[in-house]
Amino acid sequence: MRKLFVSKGGVCYPLLIVFLFAFCFPAVAQILPERERAKLLEEIQGDKFENLLPNLMDRAEIDMWLVIAREYNEDPVLKTMLPPTWLNARRRTILVFYRNKEQDSIERLAVARYDVGKNISSAWNPEKQPDQWEALIEIINDRNPKKIGLNYSEMDGIADGLVRTDYDEFIDALPQKFHSKIVSAENLAISWIETRSEKEMEIYPELVQITKDIIREAFSNKVIIAGETSTEDVVWWMRQKVTELGLETWFHPTVSIQRDEEALEDHISAFSSAKERKVIMPGDLIHCDFGITYLGLNTDCQQMAYILKPGESKAPEFISEAFKKGNQLQDILTGNFETGKTGNKILLESLEQAKSKGLKPMIYTHPLGLYGHSSGTTIGMWDSQEGVPGSGDYPLKENTAYAIELNTSVFLPEWDQEVRIMLEEAGFWGEEGFRYINGRQEELLLISDN
Repeated sequence: MRKLFVSKGGVCYPLLIVFLFAFCFPAVAQILPERERAKLLEEIQGDKFENLLPNLMDRAEIDMWLVIAREYNEDPVLKTMLPPTWLNARRRTILVFYRNKEQDSIERLAVARYDVGKNISSAWNPEKQPDQWEALIEIINDRNPKKIGLNYSEMDGIADGLVRTDYDEFIDALPQKFHSKIVSAENLAISWIETRSEKEMEIYPELVQITKDIIREAFSNKVIIAGETSTEDVVWWMRQKVTELGLETWFHPTVSIQRDEEALEDHISAFSSAKERKVIMPGDLIHCDFGITYLGLNTDCQQMAYILKPGESKAPEFISEAFKKGNQLQDILTGNFETGKTGNKILLESLEQAKSKGLKPMIYTHPLGLYGHSSGTTIGMWDSQEGVPGSGDYPLKENTAYAIELNTSVFLPEWDQEVRIMLEEAGFWGEEGFRYINGRQEELLLISDN
């Protein structure tokens, strides 16, 4: 595994060692400086353009891909292609990817005044050709592609980034002989977004570790004082910690409570972002949903903890046993992963198996990567347990990452009610099968007063 490095006190440490150091001494993790992040991100992008994109274009049978957007109204795909020194497109930015399979080459051009970073070269001189659309047409004429892919899609919002104005102006400028060659680049765009490169997978475990380190500090007596700290206090502590680390959250975290003699929330309430502020008490079972954005990737993690009562050194056995059923459901779900199988088929098989084992399952697993709720195979939604039209019919492909997100309800005779074991972990599906990107929670976190 390739190591990332940071400088601390004039000494260069491997980044993973710094993470371990940070976990032991809760200053939490050291994060790469902005300049080092930018260098790494541009290297990752260059590798994907060179070694991943040609295969994706061949698989989609598209030899020319146009990605068009204007400043502050960027196509979601284009956002993932801009260099880290470009926080937005400039004016109208047109990217052209041309794949010549016979010559095993790929051109990466920008119909823009400037090179788009180090990986995409400018192919337009406005002083010689003032009309940007005509400059694009010259490129198309010179290469005479068989298919021209544009980013429009009914199924996937991320793959539907071409706005109406740009489409209309492009079609008006395009010679009639090329109109029949226009196709949706839906499959290509989804593949670009969902496919993880080797370089990305070298750093992904470290992102997940940062996420879990923040959760473990949040779910500790350094943050939570039973009888005083509220769920909202913990949520805003997490947001502040992320800001102090120079990271971002891609969604507002949630922290919720389940407790004896308090009825289990219905699913609409449980999945609502408008959580009621509650004070955390001894004996509570608490849960968080939390994710970060860093180095062009996103994490999404749900973990659970128990607030020890005075005199307790571990969670009651009946709660620990209930928690194991969440791991059991994870195993059932990931055991049904198979390349080419649709998300809906994986969902229905997993639900059927789980119910046959006496579980009360709910599965809502989504692709994870360049976006939090990303493109690719959707395996259920909490309010769509019969299958998800469109993205649920999309097949599982290799070298893709997922938030393994689910819950199972367990009746506790000791509480005379159900609890909901809610878990979410980052997982990867590749040639060798399924693996968690950085392990999974297999025991409740414990929070004591000392």
